Amino acid sequence: MIGERQAAILSIIIDSYIKTGEPIGSKTLASLLPYRISSATIRNEMAYLSELGFLEQMHTSGGRIPSKASYRYYVNNLLVSKELTDYEKAYIIERLSVNAGDPERLLHDAATLLADTTHCAAFFNTIKDEFDSIQGVDLIPAGNGKAMLVMLTVGGKIKSSVCRLDCPVDSDFKSIFYYLMSEYFIGTPLTDVNIGLIQSTVPVLGARAFDMLPVLTSLCSLCREASESTLYVDGETNLFSHEELGNGVYRLLSFLAAKDHLKQIMEEYAKHGKETELLIGNENYHYELKNTTTALAKFNYNNSQTAVLGIIGSTRIDYASILPRVEYIMKTVKEFLQKGGVTFE
Repeated sequence: MIGERQAAILSIIIDSYIKTGEPIGSKTLASLLPYRISSATIRNEMAYLSELGFLEQMHTSGGRIPSKASYRYYVNNLLVSKELTDYEKAYIIERLSVNAGDPERLLHDAATLLADTTHCAAFFNTIKDEFDSIQGVDLIPAGNGKAMLVMLTVGGKIKSSVCRLDCPVDSDFKSIFYYLMSEYFIGTPLTDVNIGLIQSTVPVLGARAFDMLPVLTSLCSLCREASESTLYVDGETNLFSHEELGNGVYRLLSFLAAKDHLKQIMEEYAKHGKETELLIGNENYHYELKNTTTALAKFNYNNSQTAVLGIIGSTRIDYASILPRVEYIMKTVKEFLQKGGVTFE
């Protein structure tokens, strides 16, 4: 633990560095403290904070700047949060309520909002669910030989596609379609919807098999898409404004673009991580994230679905402003996910 005076000095150093990116001198520090203290005493206190690993020098002759360890101490013990205004809260709820009934679109909107609000990179990752199945399917005539196929899974995923048909989507066609859905597809795991299952419907369809084929192959494609995990990243270019990342920003962008490592990390976090987590510097799980601050939230919804939402920025982010807003956005997403979404009658 550090004393009250040392904590005050450390807090000012970190606040100043977050705002300016420059080390602060002992004379400036003396003028910012709420009580009088000599520059020599401040230098001694800074030397002690350096021994503890809270301050470091970028150059031998340069001033001291916060270490990664100091940011953790700052967040846990010194942070004075900038609370959201009523307008900010209302704006967040309005932005996220648009697609509140569709989990993936809600998470997409949340990632975009996080990137805009924090000026960091933001992402969401839905975790693959081997047991998700079809809850409902609807076929909507769209004219000119087209129809829209809409599928809802038990896990709340909504997928749609437009099919081109060589026959009219009349009452007879729709009657056969809904019978097939009821007998062969509703309740079937997404991973079991394949060409083999489609072929098993041929005896029932008879002469209408070729008419129905475009719809069934489209359904097969939707199930394959819905059965996979989804990773979406937004705001990557925001990281260019995080000067302290230096040339490491390009390695970080390559890491985000490849997505495979990030998916693996998020899947591991979904299994073993806490509901929310703030990882600073070396606390991060992967080498490419060791110079970043990552805020994560894990959501469980619709019985068996899991998703992770998060931001990635430098360790010099404005914690006082960013963390309360990230927390509020993630809390709002959680509330919408728990309310559930669309159902097909």
